[in-house]
Amino acid sequence: MAEWMTLIPAVVAIAVVLWRKEVIVALLLSLFSAELLLLIKGGSSVVGATAVGAVNTLEAMTTVLTDPGNARLLLFALMVGALMAYMRYSGGVAALVTSLVNRGVAKTARQSKLLAFWTGVVIFIESNLSVLTAGILSRGLFDKFKISRAELAYIIDSTSAPICILILLNGWGAYVLGLISPYALQDNPVSVLMSTIPLNFYAIFTLMLLFFTIWTGRHLAPMRRANEQLNKIDGHDEQEVAPTKARYMLVPLLTMIVGMVGFMLWTGNGDLSQGSGSKSVLYATTLSCVVAYLMLLLSKQYNHQQLVNIGFKGMSELLGLVSILLLALALGQSLKNLGTGLYISGVVAETLPLWLIPAMLFLAGALISFTTGTSWGTFAILIPIGMPLVVNLGLPPPLVLAAILGGGVFGDHCSPISDTTAVSAVAAGCDLLEHTRTQLPYALICAGLALVGYLVCGLVMIG
Repeated sequence: MAEWMTLIPAVVAIAVVLWRKEVIVALLLSLFSAELLLLIKGGSSVVGATAVGAVNTLEAMTTVLTDPGNARLLLFALMVGALMAYMRYSGGVAALVTSLVNRGVAKTARQSKLLAFWTGVVIFIESNLSVLTAGILSRGLFDKFKISRAELAYIIDSTSAPICILILLNGWGAYVLGLISPYALQDNPVSVLMSTIPLNFYAIFTLMLLFFTIWTGRHLAPMRRANEQLNKIDGHDEQEVAPTKARYMLVPLLTMIVGMVGFMLWTGNGDLSQGSGSKSVLYATTLSCVVAYLMLLLSKQYNHQQLVNIGFKGMSELLGLVSILLLALALGQSLKNLGTGLYISGVVAETLPLWLIPAMLFLAGALISFTTGTSWGTFAILIPIGMPLVVNLGLPPPLVLAAILGGGVFGDHCSPISDTTAVSAVAAGCDLLEHTRTQLPYALICAGLALVGYLVCGLVMIG
């Protein structure tokens, strides 16, 4: 089988999404084509592979659940649905919106957007926690000021992975540090990692463009149309509940944030950066659900059976996105087995002038992360390619590493099969395809600027 054929599943996914506007169908067909190619690669005939490919597609989805991290992520997505339902039915969301408006904290549309922006910036411990907190806090405000959920999804998604990769005092920093530590770099690995911050152009441009759009209110055409139409898909017309007390939202939300920090310390044996993000976010969200349930039960607004029904109703609202997440995780693993990422990186790394290497590594990272939906997987593929180039050719380590990190974040930020993209859509109550379609133009602008930045830096620092 020709190596270029490893790109077929990614092409199928993108083509079907653009043609039919159906994410689940696109992912299913893409996963099937990946499993088909794996069978052909293993020596099966086309006819035989077609018959067995359907079975292997189901097995690929089943295999996702055998990974504890994936299972936690899917369970976390369901628990988020229950948590948001408890907050909504308690009247706490409506009460907090009223309180913020009355206190002048969010009395205009711009202030509401800035609140979502700064919430995402402050919570840099874990990307899913960042989007979840900012999304839950801001949904009611965005509805009040007639701002689309697509714009909320764009704001919270753009202040999650880009912030995590810039501040680095989190699991992201620990993971990258572990990947670069084995290489004989001239400087200390921690120093190299810190030096990537001003060179991580994609993350910096993403935050700058986001702040510009919030402050000026100017948008590109897809987002402008979403705001004009106020798309009603997936929860934007959610049931109005009379305001009660803001504590019914604030206490569970604070429980989740504090719990996340506590569980990160616990799972990391006292070291926050070594904590398990997938465990901590699930434990913290579950604890928050329990707190919200108990508060509502003790308030006698609802009895036990009503609260159970509310929790399952919230979960059911997210089943579509959980299904998308399941398929995305399965596709990512199949593409890894197929070698899609390795093929892209190999093509980019061949016969390049030295000054072009950072720009091409960024481009490779962007393509790999967009087609596979994983930033950490992209880091794992490209850092073992980039760091030996640094050592053997004398390239500047921070520039090469920053290019890889920025490229990886691009896909995590805007790929329709990225878990962060899906969770951002969940937290904002926005249709996943709508979120991807409206955010992608901004991401492409920032990626283009970052590519130019790496070309210039390559010429100045290497060429």
